[in-house]
Amino acid sequence: MSWNLPNILASIRVLIAPLMFWLLINQDHSAFEGIHHSWLNFLAALLFVLASATDFFDGHIARAWNQKTLFGSILDPLADKMLILAAFLGLMMISRASPWAVYLILVREFFITGLRVMAVAEGKEVSASGAGKIKTIFQMIAIGFLIMDWRPMGDWLLWFAVILTLYSGLEYILKYTKGK
Repeated sequence: MSWNLPNILASIRVLIAPLMFWLLINQDHSAFEGIHHSWLNFLAALLFVLASATDFFDGHIARAWNQKTLFGSILDPLADKMLILAAFLGLMMISRASPWAVYLILVREFFITGLRVMAVAEGKEVSASGAGKIKTIFQMIAIGFLIMDWRPMGDWLLWFAVILTLYSGLEYILKYTKGK
């Protein structure tokens, strides 16, 4: 295992995800008595933005400082999925995200993560496509809007993210099967 700055940043994402999830689903907890829900939404959104920023910086630093590792190539997409999973499940549990949208996104995310891990194990690199990066940006924007409960724009962004998610998943499958 290689602990460099990019891998530490990915690990921070892993740690922030359950905290953000807990904040989303426990807004009625007695510890938050007297605190308006909008402040808890803001705190959850802030945690999500900070965790999302680590996703940008870990990859950028790994490439710029030549700190790519096998551990990082597996940890980074898993950390991404843990953050997305925590956000979407939390939002679904508090009725801010469509269960169907969450299901479609999560099925694609887990399938493609498994595909990427398989590719890494075979010594292949299945890097993020342009559509995959755009999909991630729209998922993150949709999550931010939904955490802040900014509707209907959050709902529209979520369904647009679903379309991009499914499209980019198809791209990954085609890229992987052509590489075999």
